[in-house]
Amino acid sequence: MSLAQTLAIWAVPVLLGITVHEVAHGWVAYRFGDSTAAEAGRLTLNPLPHVDWLGTLVLPLAMVASLGVAMGWAKPVPVDASRLRRPREDMAWVAVAGPASNALMLIAWAGIARLGLALDSEFGIILFAMGQAGIVINSVLMLLNLLPIPPLDGSVVLARWLPPELGRKWLEFGRYGLILVLGLFLVGSLYGFIGKPLIAFIGAAHQLFGLPWMGS
Repeated sequence: MSLAQTLAIWAVPVLLGITVHEVAHGWVAYRFGDSTAAEAGRLTLNPLPHVDWLGTLVLPLAMVASLGVAMGWAKPVPVDASRLRRPREDMAWVAVAGPASNALMLIAWAGIARLGLALDSEFGIILFAMGQAGIVINSVLMLLNLLPIPPLDGSVVLARWLPPELGRKWLEFGRYGLILVLGLFLVGSLYGFIGKPLIAFIGAAHQLFGLPWMGS
């Protein structure tokens, strides 16, 4: 498989993964009364409005070239909690929507991988590889975003169950949280913390859908 094919195989699941994740946040916020994302043109499956050029392109490519692994982020969809009908409760649902969308996409990519296995052709091989990439990408996006570290989605869910003042202070830590998450990733601590559970989860997903996996 050529380098161009490999890049295309991973690019499609990555762009879809981050795009649908952000649209899910904005769509749920819209359903709960906040049209900020819609007004900003972010309720679109066009990936360009969701791309953060540093976090989505420059940093991941640099990390792959130098470290062989990557971490990145998309441009956060704007949400105005004051426009939600029940700000604390609704913000938790808005946060959960992102990882939930990745879970649904994981299932969809597993179906594509099964289709690829059924096709005895080069196109089938590409479909299978893309399906595997989709499972991996969406597993990472789902599990990583569920960590309760600001500004990850899990922190918003945690804040919902903390006393209001403590929850507010915890979310304010988000201005430093991304630096902390990136630092932990670069020194290996974050990968060491979630690496084995992540690999186990991806392996279990392949087994559940009857798919062979290169990590097994």
